[in-house]
Amino acid sequence: MTILGIETSCDETSAAVIRDGKLMSNVTAAQLFHKKYGGVVPELASRAHQRLIVPVVDEALSNSGIRKDQLDAVAAVYGPGLIGSILVGLSFGKSMALGLGIPFVGVNHMEAHILSNLIDSPKPSFPFVNLTVSGGHTQLVLVRKPFDYELLGETKDDAAGEAFDKVAKMLGLAYPGGPEVDKLAAKGNSKFVEFPRSYLDEDSFEFSFSGLKTSVLYYLRRIEYDKSKNNGDSALVANICASFQAAVVDVLIQKLVRAAKKFQTRDIAIAGGVAANSELRRRLKAVAGENNLSLFIPKFEYCTDNGAMIAMVGYLKMLGGVASDLELTAEPNLELC
Repeated sequence: MTILGIETSCDETSAAVIRDGKLMSNVTAAQLFHKKYGGVVPELASRAHQRLIVPVVDEALSNSGIRKDQLDAVAAVYGPGLIGSILVGLSFGKSMALGLGIPFVGVNHMEAHILSNLIDSPKPSFPFVNLTVSGGHTQLVLVRKPFDYELLGETKDDAAGEAFDKVAKMLGLAYPGGPEVDKLAAKGNSKFVEFPRSYLDEDSFEFSFSGLKTSVLYYLRRIEYDKSKNNGDSALVANICASFQAAVVDVLIQKLVRAAKKFQTRDIAIAGGVAANSELRRRLKAVAGENNLSLFIPKFEYCTDNGAMIAMVGYLKMLGGVASDLELTAEPNLELC
């Protein structure tokens, strides 16, 4: 079983090939020009996907050593994400499948992040609790088996990655802000400012980071922070970054571990772009050990948006005989379940 997976939900054009569950290639082209705008510009992202998708798919096939006529199916993301970006990969994937006379498989982007934990070994055992944290999403999910999920909670406002980017912008840091905050936080004091932790109700698995972001804004106003000048004070910025990051990480870890205990799962996993955060990884490894839990984190290249996770979902669906109709449309607000 050989599957080509295509990912174009935001600003990465990516394609990958999986054969019999083994990743043969994974090629990703990042759209770095968005940095100068301080965020992803949807129209420019979709145009870039149009330019990049053919060479990216060709390179993925070339690197895998597999010809187009050896493919058994083509999988592509159909949501959630930026509709213009989704449409590029979705239309290309459906057209390619139709031209080759093979099945097409539509993939939910959030489901792909969860199952990115199955790309490499070791893999979590079912059931496990997965925390997906990215620029657009923060979700806590009980994974009973592939395609059998229970959404335990998600963000009520800003996603964790979105909060990182917005705080970075307040501080005058470069986009994307998450890696910048992470890098500076390593040099700072996490107890410099006691920013609030929003746990919501005692038994809630929902998240909220808007209040934390606002708290950072009010703090910067109180100290009369001027991002055009004060970001030259590296110690101050590092301390603010460390304090903010600690507040986010505390909430993420508390809810993930509590969910694992409630549902009596031995394995926990994280996915999404924020899963690359060094402090989150460090703290999770420590907490997992303290609570006798096994922690699974995908390689960095599988945390950000990538074709490998799309190909993996396509592969698992095809094993179950599940394909999609070519009438499948883009759903920018697609839910997990």
